[in-house]
Amino acid sequence: MLPAIPDDHPFGDGPGARLPAVPPDANHPAVQRVLEAARRKGVDLDITVFAESTHTAEDAARAVDVELGQIVKSLVFVTAADEGDLEPVICLVSGPNRVDLPRLGAILGRSDVRRASATEANDLTGFVIGGIPPFGHSRRVRVIMDPDLGRFPVVWAAAGLPRAVFPVPPATLRMLADAVVAPMTEVPPAADQPSSPDPTLATGVGAARAAD
Repeated sequence: MLPAIPDDHPFGDGPGARLPAVPPDANHPAVQRVLEAARRKGVDLDITVFAESTHTAEDAARAVDVELGQIVKSLVFVTAADEGDLEPVICLVSGPNRVDLPRLGAILGRSDVRRASATEANDLTGFVIGGIPPFGHSRRVRVIMDPDLGRFPVVWAAAGLPRAVFPVPPATLRMLADAVVAPMTEVPPAADQPSSPDPTLATGVGAARAAD
């Protein structure tokens, strides 16, 4: 069982209160697809659905009372397939980070990579922007994971709806998404060196640091 939100978590109405949680909408098709995708790999997710949207990384961090870096942004990019269709790529990015297109292009071996439009992202994944999960998509998608997510014992990702999230250890997330860990984010011009990423996330790719 993955980490759950504690019963005494500070959701409420006072100053600094978090978004109120509502009973999980387990019957919603989008949420159900995420749950079933995880179960097929032997993982039971603890999904929380809020009364209001956690569309942005900042919204999600406030809702679950964690660092912005613990929020997983599932960002959709596209390249042109040989047949002229669009080939989706999802980058799982730590909340404050930004994807560097040249670095991502180098990883993919493509120079035509670009951010998907909202319509393209919806069509290619089966989920709406703000609720796109790291896995459970309507078609097979290549997934690249930000090494910075390995700095945290638990991260939080969207669960199919803009107001649904779930906690998961980074190594488990990598397994569920069948992700390759690679540094595809911008590097700040001058920044303190972060803690070393979780070594379990660096196998086969290297533990190089990344910065969405």
